[in-house]
Amino acid sequence: MLLWINGPFGGGKTQTAYEIRRRLPGSVVCDPEHAGFGLRRMLPPELRGDFQDLSSWRQGVVEVLDLALTKHDGVVIAPMTVTDSGYFEETVGRLRELGHDVGHFTLLAERETVLKRLRERGFGHLLQYVAGKNAGKNAGKNAGKDIGEGAGLRGESWAVQQLDHCLERLREPEFAEHLWTDHSTVPKTADRIAVLAGLRLRPNNEGPLRTRLRQVRVGVRHIRLD
Repeated sequence: MLLWINGPFGGGKTQTAYEIRRRLPGSVVCDPEHAGFGLRRMLPPELRGDFQDLSSWRQGVVEVLDLALTKHDGVVIAPMTVTDSGYFEETVGRLRELGHDVGHFTLLAERETVLKRLRERGFGHLLQYVAGKNAGKNAGKNAGKDIGEGAGLRGESWAVQQLDHCLERLREPEFAEHLWTDHSTVPKTADRIAVLAGLRLRPNNEGPLRTRLRQVRVGVRHIRLD
């Protein structure tokens, strides 16, 4: 079974994917973004656009996930934002045509919620999060009004530029199942996906501090510098 977790950039896809992996024995995360950034780095800087526009990315994602689903004895989890209907059919739709059981879930949240999460994705903000601090809240609370405003979003300008488009497109019925996460923690969102997919996760017995540290590690491993 494939769990494809969609949603806007900064919507919690990766954290949710790794939460499910942690609590679902035998599951594995296969992140289509790795293939995309690899293809993007092959190009001269002036030619580096959205890697999803490359047919090699779409075809490669299907080939790799098809192999993983065929050969791996366990659930495969793919956290990836896809908002283009055609690209969605070429990836998620194609995997279904190949006979795979694909559960597609879109994590949604209000714009300000996503902007807050994007501010917290920066390395410095992650460290503050571990310490239980909310430094930068006042400095960045109006960041969403201007993508150049608010230090916490300077490294996330591309994600902010895409935010309104993502939220508008992903609300469409073709991108269901929709899960609103404004008032949900990552473990609770993982629980909801598991129930909808007919899976049973291990109980979440972590304390708040351990959860924070683990999520920081996941966040740091997925910081993109290009």
